[in-house]
This record gives sequence, C-alpha cells and structure tokens, in this order.
Amino acid sequence: MSDEKKTEEVREEAAEAETEEEKAEEKKAEEPKEEKKETKKEKAKEEKAAEKEEKKAEAPQGASDAYLRLLAEYDNYRKRSQKEKDSLYADIKADTVTKFLPVYDNLVRALNQGTEDEAYRKGVEMIMNQFCQTLEKLGVTKTESLGQKFDPKFHNAVMHVDDGEKGENEIVEVFQEGFMLGDKVIRFAMVKVAN
Repeated sequence: MSDEKKTEEVREEAAEAETEEEKAEEKKAEEPKEEKKETKKEKAKEEKAAEKEEKKAEAPQGASDAYLRLLAEYDNYRKRSQKEKDSLYADIKADTVTKFLPVYDNLVRALNQGTEDEAYRKGVEMIMNQFCQTLEKLGVTKTESLGQKFDPKFHNAVMHVDDGEKGENEIVEVFQEGFMLGDKVIRFAMVKVAN
C-alpha cells in the first residue's frame, strides 16, 4: 500500500504540477493578448496624436495659403480698379476734348478768311495758339495727313480724285483735322484721296 499511496501521491503531484504548468502557460498566453491589446491602443493613440500634429502643421500652412490667395485677389482687384479708373478718366477727357474741336474748326475757318483788320487777325491767331497749347497740355496731338498714305485707322476718306501726279492712296486735301489723345484716335481726319 505504501507503494500505491506513493504512486498515487506522485500522480497527484504530477497532476497538480501539470495543472500549475497549464495555468502558467495560460497566464503567459493571456499576457501577450493583453500586451497586444495595450499595443493596439497605444498605436491608435500615437496615430491620433500624429494626425493632430499634421493638422496643426497644415492649419498654419492652409491659413497661409488662404491669406496669400486673398492678398493676390485684393492686389488684382486694386490693379483692375485703377486700370478702369484710368480708362474712365481717359474716355471722359477724350469726350470733353471732342466737344471743343468744333471751336478749333471755326478758328481755322476764321484764320483762312481774308481781313483788312490786322488787329482782328492777330487776336484770332493768339486765341488759336492758346487753344493749341491747351490741347498739347492735355496730351492731344494732330494726326499728320496731307501728303501721307491713306490709313483707315486715322483717316476718313470722303472724296476720291484721279491724279497722275500723286501716288496711290495719297491724301491730297484735308477738310477736317484729325486728333489723337495718346494712342487713341478721338477724331478721324476727313480727307480727299488720290488714285
């Protein structure tokens, strides 16, 4: 019996040892699962933190880009407004000068008329000189026409004449002077063209 008891005790001890080993193995198996859970949580936290940092880094960049776009849009608006303002001023100036050109035409007619009163003639010449100086100060210039080739950008042909002595499309007579304000024609010259 004693041998049987001993064998039984050894078996019980072995069974207990196996149970303890199994428990130890189960604990070891559970520990990695817990570690894996903790590792996953830590990774998720790290990813969220990284995303937040990226957003923080992008926010100033995005704000900077938005600011630069807004600044560029404002600069374009300012330039466009200034261009429109300058264009409007030039258009109004041209329109105003155009209204005074009939006065110029009348002064030219007055100077072309013969008169015996030299004081009268000198007075009209002085008025004409002052008027021309005022036009020059405003940036208005006459278009050269007599003897030039006809150019529809500057001239308005109202008559045509055949003349063998003159060249083709040569202007032989000017009925009304043409004027320009800078590069813009404000009145076309009314001319007679040969050939």
